[in-house]
Amino acid sequence: MTPKTRMSGSVFENSAQRGASLIMVMIVLTIVSLLGISAIQVSMMSERGARNDRDQMLAWQSAEAGLMDAENDLFGPGTSSRRATFTPNTNSPAFIDGCGTTGNSKGLCRLVTAGKPSWLTVDFTNTSGSAPTTAYGTYTGRTFTAGGAGVQPAQAPRYIIEAIKDPGDTNALMCKDDECKYVFRVTAMGFGPRADIQAVLQMTYRD
Repeated sequence: MTPKTRMSGSVFENSAQRGASLIMVMIVLTIVSLLGISAIQVSMMSERGARNDRDQMLAWQSAEAGLMDAENDLFGPGTSSRRATFTPNTNSPAFIDGCGTTGNSKGLCRLVTAGKPSWLTVDFTNTSGSAPTTAYGTYTGRTFTAGGAGVQPAQAPRYIIEAIKDPGDTNALMCKDDECKYVFRVTAMGFGPRADIQAVLQMTYRD
């Protein structure tokens, strides 16, 4: 008779140990993979956040440039082809209801006394020739780099100017339009690398 081979208990024990080790290795690999994926996601979120901050800061700086150009447009320094339009003691007819779109009235808005102010209703993203806003450099001759390759604003900043009776004038409530003193509220919008990334800044200018 052929003798039967018997498996010792130690062989079964070794097989069970190897199976348990494989399970532990698989668990460790799974945990390491999950940690790696989480690290990648955190890194990507950080990169997106940094890029968003950069784009918003670019739009903010563009809006600041728009305010500076409007200041030069109003009273300098430098030259402006419509400087005579802005006189503190004159309610110029260049300021138009709904904001002007042509000539020296472009981007000049008569103060809205009822309802939303012009700076909340005007379309700053309109870049057509009949836009109710003033593009950077239109009257000052200054240039602004935009819309090209690299990280730069998608388009030049734009602004509007509203004539407001000077609240510091003691006769502000009693004076006639052509006798009142005026200050100018300037609202500028700057753009990031995309036109939908925007920043709006506002100032009140008194000569």
